[in-house]
Amino acid sequence: MGDLLYVGPLPGDPLDAAADFHARVLPGIEATLGGGAHPLTLVFEPATSDHRAWRLAVVQGLARRFAPSRVNAVETDSAQALAATHAWLESLGAITGQLFALDGNGAMAMV
Repeated sequence: MGDLLYVGPLPGDPLDAAADFHARVLPGIEATLGGGAHPLTLVFEPATSDHRAWRLAVVQGLARRFAPSRVNAVETDSAQALAATHAWLESLGAITGQLFALDGNGAMAMV
């Protein structure tokens, strides 16, 4: 099964969060992917919708840079939703560069 990498906590302001992520977290993610992690799912804590654009851009950029390795991300604080989505992503074997916002409601129906 692929690796999960938990990201956070990050600042509440989207610009501050993106800056912190790029300075502090991104180098470790790139090292993890460069070391052969495949597939990799980033796990972000839930945030307001104004964080979505920078998070999606990061995931898409990583997926392109490290292809054919698969990189996806989820936003959740639900262990059950995370487990169901991670298993679903593993079963498909082709999805990459996606950011899934999970609220823990109905995650099992997706599997």
